[in-house]
Amino acid sequence: MSLLQTLMDKFWNPDVWLPPNVTWADLEPNDKIAYAEYRHLVIPLPLAVVLLVLRFILERYWFASVGISLGIKNTKPKKAPPNEILERAYLSKGKIKHKQIVGLAKQVELSERQVERWLCLRRSQDKPSTLTKFCETCWRCLYYTCSFSYGVFCLWEKPWLCDINHSWYGYPHQSITSDCWWYYMISLAFYWSLTVSQFFDVKRKDFWQMFIHHIAAICLMGFSWVCNLHRIGTLVLLTHDCSDIFLEAAKMAKYANYQRVCDALFVLFTILWIITRLGVFPMWIIYSTAIEAPNYVEMFPAYYVFNSLLLLLLVLHLFWTYVILKIAYKSMVAGQMEGDIRSSSSDEVSGESDNHANISPSPNSLHLRSNSRTGADQ
Repeated sequence: MSLLQTLMDKFWNPDVWLPPNVTWADLEPNDKIAYAEYRHLVIPLPLAVVLLVLRFILERYWFASVGISLGIKNTKPKKAPPNEILERAYLSKGKIKHKQIVGLAKQVELSERQVERWLCLRRSQDKPSTLTKFCETCWRCLYYTCSFSYGVFCLWEKPWLCDINHSWYGYPHQSITSDCWWYYMISLAFYWSLTVSQFFDVKRKDFWQMFIHHIAAICLMGFSWVCNLHRIGTLVLLTHDCSDIFLEAAKMAKYANYQRVCDALFVLFTILWIITRLGVFPMWIIYSTAIEAPNYVEMFPAYYVFNSLLLLLLVLHLFWTYVILKIAYKSMVAGQMEGDIRSSSSDEVSGESDNHANISPSPNSLHLRSNSRTGADQ
């Protein structure tokens, strides 16, 4: 126990986590100031389970009905006939080459064409239906709408919304209000739920980029909570939830074959994305944390980690902005947004041509297929 205690003391060293001459005892909640407590960071874990259960109920009993009423069919692909040898080959290998197909055809005493047909059917079995993707998108759209609305409600009269320097006045001796406390807890719970559900949802080409995004978001919120930087944290949350609403709404419209609505929502999403992720986020928030904050706060090691995580998010934003603009350019050349805005599965990516574009600007992805058919969800 003495060794564990020594390690914990080293980890929670106030010289690392707090400004100079500030100790953990100084940040104990009292009658005057309600400090953020690091122990509360475990609360989002059971809340994440609640969100996953709520999501399951809504997808099954509400979103699916809405999708069906919009004409989205829950079509199930034809199943491949049972074949243990081909099944093992399918599960154990990535993209099966022609030479391997020839060998499999000899083993199972089928023609090469029949083996290719079986593999095609087997891949189709793993592809989610349009209705499944619609339900996933509905959940994210509902969450981002509620989260952004609640964030506006929480911060509307907070002084740091209009003057970001209020994030530093009197730091670290700043109280956290109950509405901001819930804003943090629910947001953390959502990102924890995404981190778990990502392994069961539609598999995307950018799986690991999104995984890094979720972990970076959780670490960023955790750091800001422990260091009592919740004022900046709430501004980051509000900035990031705004454009995501229109991304998910555009995907919903696409699945329902409302092409013009999809195009309009995508334009709004692109404009908001550039304004918030490449404008407000770096030029207002990161500028304040990197340039203005040292005028009010003595720097400390954990603060540099916090800033590094903000910069990591900015790098991800720059990457996704490139792909968004690439999609927008192809759409303008084609005269409309053709094809499919959707969460692409890994199987779809491996089986499709190289002219596909895939982006994931938040815990989601937007896939545009450039082909001659409009509104078809293949």
